[in-house]
Amino acid sequence: MTDRAEIFVVSDGTGETASASVRAAMAQFQTSFRVRTFPDTRSEAQARRVVTRAAQAGALLVFTLVDGRVARAVIEEAAECGVPVVDLLGGLVSQVARHLRAEPRGKPGLLHGFSSEYFKRVEAVEFAVRHDDGADLHTLSQADLVLTGVSRTSKTPLSIYLAQRGLKTGNVPLLPGIEPPRELLDLDPSKVVALLVSSETLVDVRRARIRALGASPYAAYVDPAVVVEELRHERRLISERGWRSVDVTGRAVEENAARILELLDRD
Repeated sequence: MTDRAEIFVVSDGTGETASASVRAAMAQFQTSFRVRTFPDTRSEAQARRVVTRAAQAGALLVFTLVDGRVARAVIEEAAECGVPVVDLLGGLVSQVARHLRAEPRGKPGLLHGFSSEYFKRVEAVEFAVRHDDGADLHTLSQADLVLTGVSRTSKTPLSIYLAQRGLKTGNVPLLPGIEPPRELLDLDPSKVVALLVSSETLVDVRRARIRALGASPYAAYVDPAVVVEELRHERRLISERGWRSVDVTGRAVEENAARILELLDRD
């Protein structure tokens, strides 16, 4: 496998559902990856062209296609080109059809449509992308939720996942030796959730990141004593600022998102 895994997501709709599933799965691996989405794929010719590109990129292809002809085109072309494929939707639709003794409608784009909820999710995802890793601090106050924590505590994947649930989510890193930005400290504490992780896990994750980047394995970034101090400082901030916290150690993105949503539901 190359240093960065390529994953192609092919959908007859927006591709949001498949992309979220892929990111949740990839959270289980300490691997750099890129997801490329090909939405509104509704013809066999379109599908075959994407498979060809996936073959050229050495990518895994994940698809959610309800039109049987288009899905078969993907599977057949992938078999010819040697592209590994995952059908996220087909098996589920088939089982539901058997259970209900009913024929699926086979109409693309039914999941999202263009409801107000759909546009709310789109706006939330755009907000999360703009406010990733401490960017656009001047509009951070518009967030429904802000995640914070030291480096490599899954802030970005969690932000995107929660945004796909309709929450405008920003994330701000806590950097060693630097005071958190005033825009974060001035937020209503009920809007902020700090992400914690065990020091041992964090050291392992950072070492994997250092190896992937080809940087020095002796950097302070992976020094266990430095990591322990970073986490100790974060806990002090949590106590002083009245932030809520979630320990993300050993849990998948969707599990941690569910715990964060539970905290918000208590308000």
